[in-house]
Amino acid sequence: MWLCCAPKLSAVRKLVNPSTIPASSGSGFAEVSIGFDRVEDLEDALPPDLHRRDPLPYEVAFLAERSFLAYRRRGGRRATPLPDFYIGAHAAVAGHQLLTRDARRYRAYFPRLALIAP
Repeated sequence: MWLCCAPKLSAVRKLVNPSTIPASSGSGFAEVSIGFDRVEDLEDALPPDLHRRDPLPYEVAFLAERSFLAYRRRGGRRATPLPDFYIGAHAAVAGHQLLTRDARRYRAYFPRLALIAP
């Protein structure tokens, strides 16, 4: 499972299958970090046995950019790719489920991505 925009870590732990270790890239980790004042506190809350940090493969960057191009063609105004495109592409390429509060955007640009949207 891939983490994105997690409402609260306690909520994440309730939704996560105990046999699944959630993962994120730097972008996902950054979004979850908003609720913490220090990186050490976030690392304590997401220890390696509960959270895997995955690198961002080149295939992910390609899919993120293709999805961003579709966003722009649909009238999106942002000039640079949003982190959500990298997060969605990474989860899609890796075959992970994505935990998010923004299911509508992910469904629009990554229709085959399995979502968990509380």
